[in-house]
Amino acid sequence: MKLASDKDTMAELKALILYILYKIDRPITNDEFLKLVLTITDINYFYFQQFLLDLISAEYITSIKLEENTLYKITAKGIEALKLTGDMIPGILKLKVDKNFKNELNIIENEVAVTAEYVPKKDKSFNVKCKITENGETVFEIRTFAGSSEHAKQIVDNWKNNATEIYPQIMKALNCEDSDSQL
Repeated sequence: MKLASDKDTMAELKALILYILYKIDRPITNDEFLKLVLTITDINYFYFQQFLLDLISAEYITSIKLEENTLYKITAKGIEALKLTGDMIPGILKLKVDKNFKNELNIIENEVAVTAEYVPKKDKSFNVKCKITENGETVFEIRTFAGSSEHAKQIVDNWKNNATEIYPQIMKALNCEDSDSQL
């Protein structure tokens, strides 16, 4: 992809980024946004990030810091710019966005909703963080300790694969809903 010298292609991709944000009509994380753009067009990560920064600098997109996530949303100025440049986007790309968008967005939201990561500490142990996010906001988060990288990886994998079963059990225990539990 030779974008450095092709100003029309650069402008087209920036207009496409604005169009996608306009269609989403809600703040979105960088990872979710990149995944959506990649379902529509083949753009490399570095060009995407540069175009995003350019659009933020021009005040067509705003970034909002929410906890550990940065969310992006189109501005009124961005909507006006899209009205002027929307014709640059090929019809086939607009059709892809319009037809496949809702399904792709739902898939991406579900992928991002359950996350887990582990970070090494100085003494070769690990801090593990598991969380559930909904619409860019953390609705549940738990942090724990693991004595080895294998144990940390096991916790992360278990959370990612079984969060829908684990989360209700934790909430049930926190709410003291188990009739057999005693203090």
